[in-house]
Amino acid sequence: MEKFASPGKGNGLRLTKHAKPGELLYRAEPFAYTVTKKRLGGVCERCLRRKDRLLRCSQCKVARYCDIQCQKVAWQDHKRECKCIKNIDPNFPPDSVRLVGRIIFKLLRQSTCPSEELYSFSDLQSNFEKLSEEMKEGLGYLTRALQLYLKVEIQDVSQLPPALDVFQTFAKVTCNCFSISNGEVQDVGVGLYPSMSLLNNNCDPNCVIVFQGPQLHLRSIREIQIGEELTISYIDTMMSSAERQQQLKRQYCFECDCLMCRTHSKEAFMLAGDEQAWKEVKEVINKVTTPKSQEEWKEALVKYRTSFKKTGTLLPDTNIYQLKLLDLAMDACINLGLLEEALLYGNRTLEPYRFYYSSFHPLRAVQMMRVAKLQYSQDMFPQALETLKQAYDIMKVTHGAEHSLVQDLMMLKEDCEAGITVKSGPQT
Repeated sequence: MEKFASPGKGNGLRLTKHAKPGELLYRAEPFAYTVTKKRLGGVCERCLRRKDRLLRCSQCKVARYCDIQCQKVAWQDHKRECKCIKNIDPNFPPDSVRLVGRIIFKLLRQSTCPSEELYSFSDLQSNFEKLSEEMKEGLGYLTRALQLYLKVEIQDVSQLPPALDVFQTFAKVTCNCFSISNGEVQDVGVGLYPSMSLLNNNCDPNCVIVFQGPQLHLRSIREIQIGEELTISYIDTMMSSAERQQQLKRQYCFECDCLMCRTHSKEAFMLAGDEQAWKEVKEVINKVTTPKSQEEWKEALVKYRTSFKKTGTLLPDTNIYQLKLLDLAMDACINLGLLEEALLYGNRTLEPYRFYYSSFHPLRAVQMMRVAKLQYSQDMFPQALETLKQAYDIMKVTHGAEHSLVQDLMMLKEDCEAGITVKSGPQT
């Protein structure tokens, strides 16, 4: 692939050869990354894997690792921030502050990174002049927070990398960082991959990005011709065009003019049903916070059940707010061990997911795998096996056969086949 001037979009990436669906086009380690505050203590700081027992850094008592090997590899990135974290205890910096701290320490080490192959950190655009006053005010707060965070290691600007503007660095991070997700498409970290920042947005893209730990994989999901621009979706496209434009404008400072946005395709389905009803459901969703206890999960589920009773037949499951409510109810039931009810909600999401993520999409595959697990839990082995087969057909394109999530899927598939064999009993 190569960098090129994309009309109306600045820089972009295009292929120098033909690609088929499912090809791994690029693999990159991050220039810098960090675990999100929400996942702190639950995943390894180095490989981002979830593990029940993690080794704790003996100095800051915050960073945790799978084993000694992960801790040794991560020490170069953690060495100086360790003192910063320890110094501000019991407070902890926002994700972007910790990430910018790591970027600064990396620049001071004058360390290069393969992910700068096509585009370097210094090349990244900040879009500062396009930022809203609200965003600038927020970046000003983060800049001051960084000064407090780093003060044990960096006392004044003379100790910063030459020509580094901290405010501009935060602006660059805001526009260019990636949310690093685990196999179930849950955010576990944030990272910077400079060369991949060349990818432009399309709400109906020809590529997807998935992660294996902190490593980024760019894969084609369609046939792509020589010279064709590579695109990804910066945001979840299961939103109305107005919401997509608002989010893209706020964080990335541009208005999307892709075909999906120009034609408002699927908009009628997204907002189908009684307007007052979906506005009420939207309000319920906007008030949602992640429950932290079983009691909170129970309270949340009561709210979701009440909403379903109110909407009744007023909203189809393709309404995006009704669909999001189904997802929330499914999660609540899983956390409360109500797997039969969770499966009822999960089954209702499959057809809308197929409609909105009609091409190869990681979110659709992961949703199918979640439903298959629920089917398996209810001893519905043939149904689970069929759902897994459909999920695999998508994942072999979006993730590749070697991805750890695909390996998990294959193990579950084997369990289903074994379950069918046991259930059918010996043949006579």
